[in-house]
Amino acid sequence: MDINKIKFDEKGLVPVIAQDYKDGAVLMLAYMNKESLQKTLDSKEMWYWSRSRKVLWHKGDTSGHIQKVKELYYDCDADTLLAKIDQVGNIACHTGKRSCFFNQIKL
Repeated sequence: MDINKIKFDEKGLVPVIAQDYKDGAVLMLAYMNKESLQKTLDSKEMWYWSRSRKVLWHKGDTSGHIQKVKELYYDCDADTLLAKIDQVGNIACHTGKRSCFFNQIKL
């Protein structure tokens, strides 16, 4: 992947969707900057940029629930990434849930 093709926003960030590579479940949405994307490519594990703490973070550093990258894609506009991952421990959310998307809006 040529990271120079990626269109980072005015803050230098690009959204990335983490998806389970086995069953397609969407596990989380986070952000990357160039450095975290390069670290992800180099290590084959997910690195993100924390917008609240303003630091790089290696997913699972404290919890042990790392994300091993299986495939990485960018969309047609090159402004969003999709990471197909192997979620170690089957927990992606800081709440202890498998996915960050567990709050359903009733229609």
